[in-house]
Amino acid sequence: MDQRRKPKIVIIGAGSVIFGMACIQDAFYTKGLWGSELVFVDINEEALDRMVSAAKKFNDELSASYTIYGETDRCKALPNADYVIISIAVNRVELWKQDFQIPQKHGVPQILGENGGPGALFHTMRNIPIMLEIAKDIEVLAPEALVLNFTNPESRLCMTLKKHTDINIVGLCHQINAGTRCVATILGRKPEDLAVKAFGLNHFTWFADIRDKETGEDLYPELKQKEKEFDPEFETLSRYMYRLFGLYPTSKDDHLGEYLPYAHEMTNAEGYDYDQYAQRGIDGIKLVEGIIDGSVPLEGDLLSSSVETAFQIINAIESNSNEVIPSANIQNNGCIPNLPDDAIVEVPVVVSGRGIEGINMGPLPEGIAALCMSQINLQRLVVEAGVTGNKKLALQALLIDPCIKSAKAAGDIFNELFDLQKEYLPQFAEETL
Repeated sequence: MDQRRKPKIVIIGAGSVIFGMACIQDAFYTKGLWGSELVFVDINEEALDRMVSAAKKFNDELSASYTIYGETDRCKALPNADYVIISIAVNRVELWKQDFQIPQKHGVPQILGENGGPGALFHTMRNIPIMLEIAKDIEVLAPEALVLNFTNPESRLCMTLKKHTDINIVGLCHQINAGTRCVATILGRKPEDLAVKAFGLNHFTWFADIRDKETGEDLYPELKQKEKEFDPEFETLSRYMYRLFGLYPTSKDDHLGEYLPYAHEMTNAEGYDYDQYAQRGIDGIKLVEGIIDGSVPLEGDLLSSSVETAFQIINAIESNSNEVIPSANIQNNGCIPNLPDDAIVEVPVVVSGRGIEGINMGPLPEGIAALCMSQINLQRLVVEAGVTGNKKLALQALLIDPCIKSAKAAGDIFNELFDLQKEYLPQFAEETL
């Protein structure tokens, strides 16, 4: 890359007020990137215009000198891009409800149904064609770009693009922050006072290390004692797994429970709060409109960083700063030696002018590695089913999912969800199993 110029950063899915605002906050918080080119991309022109206007408001008030514009056609945005940030969703709430409710109807008490469990099969298969189309455009128009993906299911989509395209991709997720808050709550400490390292799979990671940031003291012994006496209703599933498997999981009960068939015995199996999710969108639009018309001043939290790390990574590469990012989803290649090299693992990484390099975390405890291996084998089948449109592979994926206990239920779930969502599954033939 020509280091004499500032980078071109393309943000696909920028019309989302939650994702888009996080990108805007981080872009303007990261002063080392001021003067770069920001291209917002979304197929929803109204939403796109709103976010571009908000970004330009920041740019003017802060004199950040970004070049900012929007495109509804990503092929117009991508040429010469250095970085592409992606977060996409199709009819998010309605289809997520189906992913969750149909398996429940057929006797599968899955948790959330977003990244694991039978609902995640369809979430993955809907997003694979879209992500592959985007990736193919990047291969042609911006082949040297680093792709930073936020789209779920993170592990499965990153595996898809690593296996079936030549793009350079990393998956990003902030869930480690939620786990850190949980551990801090049990310890009676502030999350910002903890230094943590975690490893595993996305939403299925485990704290390898929990320390006092100032003194370096190992806090696992303290956690072991305090957890025994803490409120028994707090994060019941996570604590059960910690006691039996030896490491505390980072993902809280809901995401952790997506991968475990017994999770419903210990945590909420009622699904996501879809109304709250919708309300966040409504509130987000009001906030953005207030920024645009000036009724919401650019101060306080709006000038702080979000919980996401995309711009932090970009800045670290551009400045060659050797920055440690606590979690990123990359191809394993030995970072966790008792998981396969082709697996997409979530580990800490060092970011510099060399790019993103995973930290070797050593092996997972054998019980945890076995849990992760079951998901990796499942992910491989889901990816191939979603890429090829092979229904037999898709049903195989359901039948090896730990959350499925009935062949009849698997077939009924597949047929009903396929019938409801076939317009979003163009890679498959029309007939059902």
